[in-house]
Amino acid sequence: MFISVVVPVYGCRAALPELCRRLAVTFEDMGARYEIILVDDHCPQNSWDEIERLCAEDEHVVGVRLSRNFGQIRAITAGLDLCKGDWIVVMDCDLQDRPEAIPQLFEKAQEGYDVVFARRVERKDTGLTKLLSRAFYKVYEYFTDGAYDSSLCNFSASRRIVIDNYLRMREHNRGYTMFIKWLGFRQAAIEIEGDERFEGKSSYNFSKKMRMAFELITAQSNKPLRFAVNVGFAIALLSFAYLLYNVIRYFIDGSAPVGWTSTIASIYLMGGLTLSAIGVVGIYIGNIFTEVKDRPLYVVAEILNGKERP
Repeated sequence: MFISVVVPVYGCRAALPELCRRLAVTFEDMGARYEIILVDDHCPQNSWDEIERLCAEDEHVVGVRLSRNFGQIRAITAGLDLCKGDWIVVMDCDLQDRPEAIPQLFEKAQEGYDVVFARRVERKDTGLTKLLSRAFYKVYEYFTDGAYDSSLCNFSASRRIVIDNYLRMREHNRGYTMFIKWLGFRQAAIEIEGDERFEGKSSYNFSKKMRMAFELITAQSNKPLRFAVNVGFAIALLSFAYLLYNVIRYFIDGSAPVGWTSTIASIYLMGGLTLSAIGVVGIYIGNIFTEVKDRPLYVVAEILNGKERP
């Protein structure tokens, strides 16, 4: 069995030697041929120097340097485009994902599954991060009519046919776990306890997380458009009912309210809803604009050990 490990590298240079060492020990114990593809997503710590050293010392390590920062998912895609394994493992570089857990993924796969995800238990994240993650998945489930587990992570083992079909999807607004689940192959998840981050902190701040949420939802569902239409229709119906109520009151006892307060409030309310609906439409138009340009998902500046792999 030939196993490829795809690792996007950003902001955790010090973990790379330990990561490669532990992966090598794990695969030697499994008796498997392997390659470790480290994709430098223009890491601010200049991780490429460390990747060059690792590639020179071990032919199993493949280095890929992107021309600039394209984001974690596109870095993963770059590694997947290059890998040749029968099975492909995707994991982070910060050692929160334990290399020693890879045999557990493959043990579960032997039961007939094409994809096995790691479900992190006792996640070593802040309470706010966990709360935002759960909230995002609830919103995502509503807009995409799917069921997703917020404890699942990118750490997974997938059969070659799964990755080949994932790579057929070349849209720019992309995810990994969600897209793999969408493919519908035989899937399973096992609980794996995560470790503390080896170094540094997550590069996903609140702004990046919100942007990613909008991209993923609008890339996979047009339900936000229908939602905006339904909200607009409901408010229009309520406004008409309130207007009819005031007309009836005027003719019965002449007590209908007179003034600008309700008028101005209604104008601002409807104006805000209109702008929101236009904004949702604008996001979809922006997605179309991004896709029709047909630019590459990433640009590779350099590859090490890529030609010598089996």
